[in-house]
Amino acid sequence: MATEVKVTAHEQDLSGVASSGATTASEENEVVFDIRGLSVYYGEFKAVRDVSLAIRQHEITAFIGTSGCGKSTVLRCFNRMNDLIETARVEGEIDYHGIDLYGSNVDPVEVRRRIGMVFQKPNPFPKSIYDNLAFGPRIAGFKGDLDGLVEESLRRAALWDEVKDRLKDSAMGLSGGQQQRMCIARAVAVSPDVLLMDEPCASLDPIATARIEDLMQELKQDYTIVIVTHNMQQAARVSDRTAFFTTEVNELSDRRTGLLVEYDRTETIFSNPRDERTENYVTGRFG
Repeated sequence: MATEVKVTAHEQDLSGVASSGATTASEENEVVFDIRGLSVYYGEFKAVRDVSLAIRQHEITAFIGTSGCGKSTVLRCFNRMNDLIETARVEGEIDYHGIDLYGSNVDPVEVRRRIGMVFQKPNPFPKSIYDNLAFGPRIAGFKGDLDGLVEESLRRAALWDEVKDRLKDSAMGLSGGQQQRMCIARAVAVSPDVLLMDEPCASLDPIATARIEDLMQELKQDYTIVIVTHNMQQAARVSDRTAFFTTEVNELSDRRTGLLVEYDRTETIFSNPRDERTENYVTGRFG
């Protein structure tokens, strides 16, 4: 039976990390995810090959690239969401604070509690706003002040003032942008270490998108954020580091396999990339 010994043994270390705040710009933040030689298969098809990069604490890391290049597939490896796909198989190494994320004694459920996820389309539960926020802590056996936790989580998502008098109303009645911020608050409510965001603004208008981007900047003081975005301008605005992915023809089929082309500080990716493919993409000359 799988245990969560390794993950929970790191609890004290993580609590110290969460309270330490961001380091100065001249320092390199602690590595949260160290990915080495990551490949992902769906059955016999290699969807992503040989990805290596390090995700650092209290930073926003953006994944950009062509359609079907594996950005979301790689993102879902970080909280083992690909485990839920029957044909998916992961090769390579992903260390999370030095822990083998795919080790036999690591509980995937605990992984997903500590590494929260916000999806492209807001997915509120068909419950009240309050119960959406309280759901995760209740499942986790939270014994503290639930009202206070709900308020704090909504405040962190910059939503409290808009919904404080509507907590018993259905979350389905919120606007799209409010629903997405509520989903962020719901992820925050279980005290994660990392927030993964898979195109969180794709279905939102520019005003709602700007609010989510402002929120990400605030949240990175307490969390490590990895975002997949099709919007290069968004990556340039919000991220500290950017990874550019593209595709190549798979050697065993006419399908295309994703690969990481370049990973660096965002200003370097957009102003002085090393790889011609990156430059062509960010300048709009791709293809």
